[in-house]
Amino acid sequence: MGKFVIRTVKTGTKFNLKASNGEVIATSEIYASMASCKNGIASVAKNAPIANFEDQTVEGFATEKNPKFEVYTDKAGEFRFRLKARNGEIIAVSEGYKTKASCLNGVESVRKNAVDAPVVMEEEK
Repeated sequence: MGKFVIRTVKTGTKFNLKASNGEVIATSEIYASMASCKNGIASVAKNAPIANFEDQTVEGFATEKNPKFEVYTDKAGEFRFRLKARNGEIIAVSEGYKTKASCLNGVESVRKNAVDAPVVMEEEK
């Protein structure tokens, strides 16, 4: 089972969604408060399982309604996804993947892991 890991950074608070193997599968923006970070986690848990899928790597792709996962290629040519909430806000993003298949696996992993994932605070190192 995956988990949401909240961590404090210099400019605020953010979360990572980690798969059961410990790999980070999605990351949030930096939030100004702990409460807004927790709201972001709740939004990912609520939207990920029902999100539409928009593949922006194919020509003439169909625009889907929010909430949705958008798969795209970045400037370096790697595949990435972002999860948008109903209001169009980006609530989670992925790291770059070398292959589209790996990126799609990441989307499915977020769908699966976000629903019942516990929320934990990162331990100080």
